[in-house]
Amino acid sequence: MSINQNSETDVVLIGAGIMSATLGLLLKELNPNFTIEIIERLDQAAAESSDAWNNAGTGHSAFCELNYTPEKNGKVDISKALSICEQFEETRQFWSYLVDKNIINDPKKFVNTVPHMSFVWGENNVRFLKERYKALAKTPLFSDMEYTEDRSVIKDWAPLLMRDRKSQDPVAATRMNLGTDVNFGELTRKMIQHQTQQDGVNVTLETEVYDLKKQTDGRWKLFLKNLKTGLKYTITTKFVFIGAGGGSILLLEKSGIPEGKGYGGFPVSGQWLVCTNEELINQHQAKVYGKASVGAPPMSVPHLDTRYINGKKALLFGPYAGFSTKFLKTGSYWDLFKSINLSNISPMMGAGLSNLDLTKYLIGEVLQSEDKRIESLRDYLPDAKKNEWKLETAGQRVQVIKEKDGKGVLEFGTEVINSADGSLAVLLGASPGASTTVSIMLNLIERCFPKEFASQEWQTKFKEMIPSFGQKLNENETLLKQLREETSKKLELEY
Repeated sequence: MSINQNSETDVVLIGAGIMSATLGLLLKELNPNFTIEIIERLDQAAAESSDAWNNAGTGHSAFCELNYTPEKNGKVDISKALSICEQFEETRQFWSYLVDKNIINDPKKFVNTVPHMSFVWGENNVRFLKERYKALAKTPLFSDMEYTEDRSVIKDWAPLLMRDRKSQDPVAATRMNLGTDVNFGELTRKMIQHQTQQDGVNVTLETEVYDLKKQTDGRWKLFLKNLKTGLKYTITTKFVFIGAGGGSILLLEKSGIPEGKGYGGFPVSGQWLVCTNEELINQHQAKVYGKASVGAPPMSVPHLDTRYINGKKALLFGPYAGFSTKFLKTGSYWDLFKSINLSNISPMMGAGLSNLDLTKYLIGEVLQSEDKRIESLRDYLPDAKKNEWKLETAGQRVQVIKEKDGKGVLEFGTEVINSADGSLAVLLGASPGASTTVSIMLNLIERCFPKEFASQEWQTKFKEMIPSFGQKLNENETLLKQLREETSKKLELEY
């Protein structure tokens, strides 16, 4: 297993998921002369977090996710919802650009119209949802939102929610018909497939980056191993992006960059209940999100979810959270232990002590019986029958732990860490992740390619790919409506 001769490239993207696929396309559109190497340890692209079975596929636009609008001192804070919705609009524009340029085709294979609903019961939750609706509906981004407490209207929107519902508790729901279901796995594979056909781009599967070192000339040397043949070799590059899902934290630590000191990761696994009754599947056409249990991580917000996977309509409920020491679904049970070092042990212990409610929640989820899972499902589908649902394993996520104000804090969003010279960037975290990829990558490009980012050439190209670039759509209702109509038409979405 001798190390082969070193090769050189401008850019290395570690992990063939939605993040690397998007960054690779953006960089190649901005500079067609870039040489790019995409490295993936599995035998296909998008088989981990980006795979349709491993994420919610929501097209997180904050239309229905109640955890993006927390209640603080009796007032609903909508700032995060507005930010996420803005970012998803950028993502839609980029996808429509790719379709328009024939970079990807047949958009219905990866994005479909599915209304987004929030559904709650009980006086306090109804009051919260009503206040949330009042705050959001005043904004251009959410002006099309509908609200009702009328059971017959909710039954019309989503019949399964109200069928055989015996409880007389007050109920309420909101709906956004602009919602979408996104198969991020299919989209990623389309994007990667296009890149394999581009000059100067190489995609290598079944290969692992097991180490990386900064060279005296500012470039990075990556040490790789072909997992099929055992052959080891190196690549030298000017820029590295680590977008390896849960595996990113281990490579960040190996990079040794000071900006990565003190970061840790907390793994959370998930499971779905998948409907096996075709008749039931066809009776539901919505993504229905409820309120999370106390202590639940964002990826565990319950939802009864219409999906389109591999060209077939599906109905899922969950996800049920769990705990595994793996950082990837195909990872090692030693991942968590290997990630602990002197710089992050204190923040990780502090985060653990301050999140005992999460620990208690995860233990409860792991020990949950099949009957208990069906009981949870019946909150959304009152007449659910156990023999019409099967349990499937969902994805593995690693939440960010970092030191903040001298304490270990568990973060539930996504975070980009980059070296001071911009030669290396790492993406950590989970939700909302895939849906805001374009905005995350634009931010990364600005930080790691500042001179080129500010150039007239790149600024012009940004505006071609994302017409709202540099603007807030929530402050320009006319442009928002225009772009929603244009992107919907190009992506073949009907509302």
